[in-house]
Amino acid sequence: MGATVAIIILILVIVFVALTVKIVPQQRVAVVERLGKYNRLLTPGLNILIPIVDQVRVHHDLRVQQANVPPQTVITKDNVQVKIDTIIFYQVVGPEQATYGISDYVYGVRNISTATMRQIIGKLELDETLSGREKISSEIRIALDEATEKWGVRIERVEVIDIQPPLDIQESMDKQMKAERSKRAIVLEAEAAKQDMILRAEGDKQGKILKAEGDKEARIRQAEGLRQAQELEALGQAKAIQAIAEAEKNRIELLRSAGLDENVLAYRSLETLSEISKGPANKIFIPTKAIETLGSIGAIGEIFRAKE
Repeated sequence: MGATVAIIILILVIVFVALTVKIVPQQRVAVVERLGKYNRLLTPGLNILIPIVDQVRVHHDLRVQQANVPPQTVITKDNVQVKIDTIIFYQVVGPEQATYGISDYVYGVRNISTATMRQIIGKLELDETLSGREKISSEIRIALDEATEKWGVRIERVEVIDIQPPLDIQESMDKQMKAERSKRAIVLEAEAAKQDMILRAEGDKQGKILKAEGDKEARIRQAEGLRQAQELEALGQAKAIQAIAEAEKNRIELLRSAGLDENVLAYRSLETLSEISKGPANKIFIPTKAIETLGSIGAIGEIFRAKE
């Protein structure tokens, strides 16, 4: 009997502790009601409740959550049906409002997202819809923020995952894209051929210019070399003539210092001419003025003989 009573007491103690002590994990809170009325929030860690009087209504996760919105078929401004798939990232910032402001805030977020999406897409044409994902996401987020502010929920981000137009339009778009790519390829190929021709022509032009400049430089250097050679040759001839003149001048000076006058020089020249004329094929032409001096040749000869 005593053992049974002890077991019953132990069970009552365990139940009492379970109803009194509540441990809340990190990044979570619990909404506590006292006699059916909101009392307080249980924060992470160890919390004490009054059994039967206090009761935990709901737990909230304070981390960023995501809600997948089922794909929605909406009609664009130009009457084209498109299927849009979105995902919403949200966070509970007011656990009390999230508990008592709406029965299911996740369901409410999805419904508002769907309604807002229909309104936005209805104002856009197909091309604007396909290229306006960022605009659509931004407008849905603004609309959700206005509605969820009083629910204690903050919308972090809205992403449009996929936009699917009808199959026939998608095939037409694929053909158009292929045609556009083919066009760009042809344009790029033509542009490459054009650039190649321009570069080749430019290279040929530069080659001709360099060749012409080389030929010009070669002719200039050749002319310069010829001029310098002629100058050196003329200078050599002038020096040679000068050397001959100097030698002749020295010879005459030596003859004069030996006491020989012009008649003696003339006599010596005539002797040389006579020796030259001894050849059978040599003909000597004597100038008229030279004949005047022939009369004195004998006297000059006598002088030389006397000296000898």
